[in-house]
Amino acid sequence: MKTELENVLPQDIEKRSFEIITEELGEVSLIPGTEPIVKRCIHTSADFEYAKSLKFSEDAVQRAMDAIRDGAWIVTDTQMGKSGINKKKLAQYGGEVCCFMSDEETANMAKEQGTTRAVASMERAAKLDKKLIFAIGNAPTALIRLYEMIQEGRLKPELIIGVPVGFVNVVQSKELILSLNDTPYIVARGRKGGSNIAACICNALLYMMDEKKWRGREEHGRILFSDVCGYFDKEDSCDRRGENCGKKGAYAVKICRAH
Repeated sequence: MKTELENVLPQDIEKRSFEIITEELGEVSLIPGTEPIVKRCIHTSADFEYAKSLKFSEDAVQRAMDAIRDGAWIVTDTQMGKSGINKKKLAQYGGEVCCFMSDEETANMAKEQGTTRAVASMERAAKLDKKLIFAIGNAPTALIRLYEMIQEGRLKPELIIGVPVGFVNVVQSKELILSLNDTPYIVARGRKGGSNIAACICNALLYMMDEKKWRGREEHGRILFSDVCGYFDKEDSCDRRGENCGKKGAYAVKICRAH
């Protein structure tokens, strides 16, 4: 059997990947406004289970983007997660990415308290006088400590991205975050996740905010806007108002007042 390769230009590989993801999702229903995040997680992992396992609190995406626009910082639990986040785009809004895991102060604090560096890192982050988004992709103990500090009234995050991967207390830590009523969250239910997933969720939010990736055009008396993931064909627009048309990942999110 002859293997046939797709002829895709280097600059079009990502776009083609997102086209394949959209095609293979088929009729899977995604929460409006979360599609760019879900699809970017699938793109990062090649795991379509994220279409079902990713859970979003009400208005989590909008509240996260509002926080970033107001200069929120992102706190990660690994240097890998920090490295994967687009810091240049975040800086456009006045934000920074920080990770205390490798600091000597964190190591000493964890040793004195008899706890993990992840817990000590969250303790240190809670003292920052900033709006904070937590992107947790490795340590369930970090999620558990965040939950405890929220319950104690010591912390009010703008968003918790809870996607640690593994077996020991991973599922339980995520369920704790899912039980919070007043804290925005994006959580990958179950055992799957990782620092790469945490970073890609942050990047998806940043790309959604990038006005340079919004393209509107007038067609048949209406102004149409495509979604912002970078996977759609910018020359195409969906003419089905507010619906994911499934064509090249286009999504009509705004309609002019004529409609």
